[in-house]
Amino acid sequence: MTNLVYLVPLFPLIGFLINGLGWRTIPKGVAGAIGSLTVLGSFIVSLLIFFEVKSSGSTTVVHLFDFIQSGKLYIPFSFQVDALSSLFLLIITGIGFLIHVYSTSYMHDDEGMVKYFAYLNLFVFSMLLLVLGANYLIMFIGWEGVGLCSYLLIGFWFKNRDYTNAAKKAFVMNRIGDLGFLVGMLMVLYNFGTLSYQEFFGKIGSIDAPGAVGDSLYTWIAVCFFIGAMGKSAQIPLYTWLPDAMAGPTPVSALIHAATMVTAGIYMIARSSALYNLAPTAQAFIAIIGVATALLAATIAIKQYDIKKVLAYSTVSQLGFMFLALGVGAYTTAVFHVMTHAFFKALMFLGSGSVIHAMGGEQDIRKMGGLGKKMRITQITFLIGCLAIAGIPGFSGFFSKDEILAAAFSHNPILFYLALAGAMMTAFYMFRLYFLTFTGPFRGTHEQEHHLHESPAAMTIPLVVLAVLSIVGGYVGLPPVISEHHTLEHYLSPVVTNFRMHHLSHATEWMLMGLSTGLVVVMIVVAYTITKKPNFIPNTGLASVLENKWYVDELYNAIIVRPLEGLSNVMYRFVEKLGIDGLVNGVGRSVRWGSDRVRLLQSGQVGFYIFVMVIGMTVVFALSYFWIQ
Repeated sequence: MTNLVYLVPLFPLIGFLINGLGWRTIPKGVAGAIGSLTVLGSFIVSLLIFFEVKSSGSTTVVHLFDFIQSGKLYIPFSFQVDALSSLFLLIITGIGFLIHVYSTSYMHDDEGMVKYFAYLNLFVFSMLLLVLGANYLIMFIGWEGVGLCSYLLIGFWFKNRDYTNAAKKAFVMNRIGDLGFLVGMLMVLYNFGTLSYQEFFGKIGSIDAPGAVGDSLYTWIAVCFFIGAMGKSAQIPLYTWLPDAMAGPTPVSALIHAATMVTAGIYMIARSSALYNLAPTAQAFIAIIGVATALLAATIAIKQYDIKKVLAYSTVSQLGFMFLALGVGAYTTAVFHVMTHAFFKALMFLGSGSVIHAMGGEQDIRKMGGLGKKMRITQITFLIGCLAIAGIPGFSGFFSKDEILAAAFSHNPILFYLALAGAMMTAFYMFRLYFLTFTGPFRGTHEQEHHLHESPAAMTIPLVVLAVLSIVGGYVGLPPVISEHHTLEHYLSPVVTNFRMHHLSHATEWMLMGLSTGLVVVMIVVAYTITKKPNFIPNTGLASVLENKWYVDELYNAIIVRPLEGLSNVMYRFVEKLGIDGLVNGVGRSVRWGSDRVRLLQSGQVGFYIFVMVIGMTVVFALSYFWIQ
């Protein structure tokens, strides 16, 4: 099956072409079936590849065709199938298929449904290309593809200017990060003569690249790559696009936040673990940015009232935890959290879509309440997601979060306590969201209450599947105090290994787990108490700052957007209008003025022509005489 890996991205590409070319004629139901079945086909092939890789543990590079060949530069279009890529294939196609099925019901009344499924298939294709590429250039093609698809899907309802602005914001901020990634690729190509993973990783440990000063070259390449990851995976300072990406349809939010796009940065750094092991300065930088992002986003989520905005800042915070793990060298732990996060975050986004569907488009949790009485499946599955992300023992998020905290503690206790604070806030804002939405009295309008109902099966079945995965998904990574055999770490060991991990004593691990679990339970109780009075925290002081997201967007507008707009106006007024346009228009006016004058010589009078000829001959003779002299 490994040699048929090209089928995995090919199926969604075919779905995109069929729906994209026939978006005016294909019925909505047919488009949904095409989009869903193509991703299902990819999932089935991915599953077979996964078991094949699991049994052999080998890495296979499947050459498709020669892509770029010029002089010494040779970049093939090849796919690399190994433990890391096969795991991400399952996440992307599995979660992607459930989101496609969900979308068949959620988007059924939308007039652009066929085009929507075309974009969704293209999104999955781009992400599959990203994780399958055997070199950085193929990864970069998929990297740019998911950026394009995010623009198309975030601004899908393009008649709303706010949505198109959110799409443009995502596109521009991702391009900033992509520049860093591109510079890093050029540094690799210039110094090592290749972009292939196997060739590059084989060289960095054995040779001194031209121009290297100690380990500084590795550090600079690693930092440039991380700048790319900052944009794609929404880390400080390039994170503000992700909450605004909630403008797109809710299934799109689930796809961006759970199975694709934002996990691309984690995949890229995990794939490049051999490089980052040689760049401890870059690792420290990643850990600091990661924990800072986790804390900042968590504080903002505490005081948000839009159900999707809370989940969006939750995603930014959880991505911070993943980068913290990468920064302390726990690469498999970061990948583990990517997997568990895909389950419970997709569950909660689709659950929020079910709530919004029942509420007639309402997203303000202050106008909800008591929905659990009418939406039992949505309530139970959403609760499971909340328990998982909070890190309650027995749920998937507990195992991956515990690993991150343990890795941070073994690296630097300060990072542990900061991450623990982020985990506490996570439990608080998620259960604040749950209690305000599903418990207590209904706070919406009578008309909304009258129309409350559970979502159809096409929406609830994916919720149930994801809820089950959110419970059992963590058991592939049991902590050492329970089992010495970490299934996921053993599976990924041929490709990615944890670096500089200090094994903690069992007593220390029990203490860390007990401390984090106890504090999380306390925060859940606090959230329950506070939600009895929704306005318990007044909108003054710090609460107002948090509700306004630390005024980061306003800060960016003040120091970046407005100065650039001012500079643009100056350039337009003086350089464009007066300079370039003035020069071009001046030449045109000069030619016209001269033409108006010269045309007077064409009078049509023979006498005038004879007079001009005489004058001309006289001038020629005079010039010839003085020239000869």
